[in-house]
Amino acid sequence: MGTDVGGRQVTGTVEAVSVSAGHTFSKPNAGEIRLLAGLGVEGDAHLGVTVQHRSRVAQDPTQPNLRQVHLIQGELHDELAAAGFTVAPGDLGENVTTRGLDLLALPRGTRLFLGDEAVVEVTGLRNPCPQIDAFRKGLLKQVVGRAPDGGIVRRAGIMSVVLAGGDVRPGDEIRVELPQGPHLPLERV
Repeated sequence: MGTDVGGRQVTGTVEAVSVSAGHTFSKPNAGEIRLLAGLGVEGDAHLGVTVQHRSRVAQDPTQPNLRQVHLIQGELHDELAAAGFTVAPGDLGENVTTRGLDLLALPRGTRLFLGDEAVVEVTGLRNPCPQIDAFRKGLLKQVVGRAPDGGIVRRAGIMSVVLAGGDVRPGDEIRVELPQGPHLPLERV
């Protein structure tokens, strides 16, 4: 079903799922989450058609919610551990922690099939905020850096919207479907 740019089959795995009804920085892990089409994660503070992130609501509460589901690759946690930071699934506020996919390399519009029914469409990069340093001092520098050309590199995961609802559990397969070209790089949303 899914292929990468080179034509290879691309699949990954759901490592963990997390949800929080409050606007908390971290989200506790759950046995499963339910994605609702056009809304996000059932029971999560960021559920909604329009933007739910507090700072964005303050700017313009009518903006579409392009941040319904937050995904982070578990490999980032491994890299952070190697740098001396203990970060577990859900700690950085993600709803879905993945394994085996380079999420940051996916183009905008990529569809991720999570488990048997759920489908999300990638909208962009999470823009890490200073709250990350309040969680672990020095962590912001680990997830935001500079590319050789001087551009900002954001590594704190990707955001998506729910196209098809369904339950998502740890161990579920993730299948990737790239959009028709040209492939647009992810920008912060």
